[in-house]
Amino acid sequence: MPVKLIKPKRFGDERGWFVETYNAARYADLGIGATFVQDNHSMSAEVGTLRGLHFQASPHGQDKLIRCVHGRIWDVAVDIRKGSPTWGRWIGTELSAENGWQLFVPIGFAHGFVTLEPDTEVEYKCSNLYAPGAEGGVIWNDPAIALPWPLAGDPVLSAKDKILPTLADLDSPFDYDGVPLEPIDA
Repeated sequence: MPVKLIKPKRFGDERGWFVETYNAARYADLGIGATFVQDNHSMSAEVGTLRGLHFQASPHGQDKLIRCVHGRIWDVAVDIRKGSPTWGRWIGTELSAENGWQLFVPIGFAHGFVTLEPDTEVEYKCSNLYAPGAEGGVIWNDPAIALPWPLAGDPVLSAKDKILPTLADLDSPFDYDGVPLEPIDA
């Protein structure tokens, strides 16, 4: 399953707007057949808070459907599937409360984001429950990936995110599934 950018339609009137943020049948029509079992909500107080690049190993792998509900983020997915012709390549886009877009990140990709505004809130659905023993990641500033993080200085990082391995040192738990990494419509 590829990484997908979803642009839900907002219906507005004099009161404001309404949007359907998830509909299993509609998302299945888009090729997203994941069953989501956990919702997460994070708030990052400072601009430049970087969370990632994270994944959970099988059998606890997680498809994620990410959206920003307050503020703005630059969101990214990195292909970490062994044998993939796009190993180490990435897709990134800005998600904001204003644009209402969502990014679907399938199992086999490391996910991360950096906040572009203070007090940014992000919500995401996961297709598997959090399993501490299955969590893994790749260091945010790996020169082999060369992510162009929109940072004005050093990021705000968790202690765990400061010591993640490089892509070269990662023993990826994911195998290439034949689905290529394709550009998204951003």
